[in-house]
Amino acid sequence: MRIAVSGSIATDHLMTFPGRFGSQFIAEQMDRVSLSFLVDDLQIRRGGVAANICFGMGCLGLRPILVGAVGDDFADYRSWLERHGVDCDSVHVSELRHTARFLCTTDEDHNQIASFYSGAMAESRDIELQPIAERVGGLDLVVVSPSDPEAMLRHTDECRQRGIPFAADCSQQLARMEGAEIRRLVDGAAYLFGNDYEKALIEQKTGWDDEEVLSRVGVRVTTLGPKGARIDVKGEPSLHIQPAPELRKADPTGVGDAFRAGFLAGLSWGLSLERCGQIGNLTATHVLEHVGGQEYELGQKVFLERFTDAYGADAAAEVAAHLRCYYP
Repeated sequence: MRIAVSGSIATDHLMTFPGRFGSQFIAEQMDRVSLSFLVDDLQIRRGGVAANICFGMGCLGLRPILVGAVGDDFADYRSWLERHGVDCDSVHVSELRHTARFLCTTDEDHNQIASFYSGAMAESRDIELQPIAERVGGLDLVVVSPSDPEAMLRHTDECRQRGIPFAADCSQQLARMEGAEIRRLVDGAAYLFGNDYEKALIEQKTGWDDEEVLSRVGVRVTTLGPKGARIDVKGEPSLHIQPAPELRKADPTGVGDAFRAGFLAGLSWGLSLERCGQIGNLTATHVLEHVGGQEYELGQKVFLERFTDAYGADAAAEVAAHLRCYYP
């Protein structure tokens, strides 16, 4: 499959607070919050939803097409992604703005408070998909992940107009968008991604219940954190995908992006939805074990060993027939 992933490309500034955010809030003064957290460390990592997804797909042996906007400070980041199999030829370089920045503080319970500076990302609304499709010989799927809201709407509308299947991944932009915009992003999606909180938020803001959402999308994929994932298709029983055991917990940033990378890899290989979810879970586990969305390595041998331990030899054999990890 020729899969294009549109969305944010950013640098992550990740900090750790040695306490609990919840302990710092005063219920009677929630309308006047003024907090400053003294953090233990600062780590600067490559990130952005679309870039994280593409990195994971590249590490699994695919060649995803990254679609987004960056500043002229992107050269080193581009080289890194291209070395890991990502097609960056459709990335727009701004002449005016820096690459986006994500600033996130995580507490000891893995709760997060974050801010996002869009920078060059605002110019992603000027990117048209048709020239990209012509360059690569057509697109089988476009993933519309969080980015400039106008860009998300434009890419979704263009997919509908040109008959290109698309996956809706609203996630972080749900807080900013209103119901009409979310309905426009979700309606007609071949796949709808979100976590359990985002699932509820989509239903609240659109006014659609779970059954109505399922009638408007092909497959709904909901990640459940330590409980794994759930896959729903209208008229079929829900499919629960057990999590892949982690070796340790370091930082949750980018875990959902890695799940999508694994899931999309399974789709590209023509595997069942169950296998797609399992690949997604194990890929996500690798991210959880590291600080940063692209600091992990997917080794062919180790990945298959861990997949066997989590989901059985037969399932691993199906994956092994397609898997071509960047690392041996």
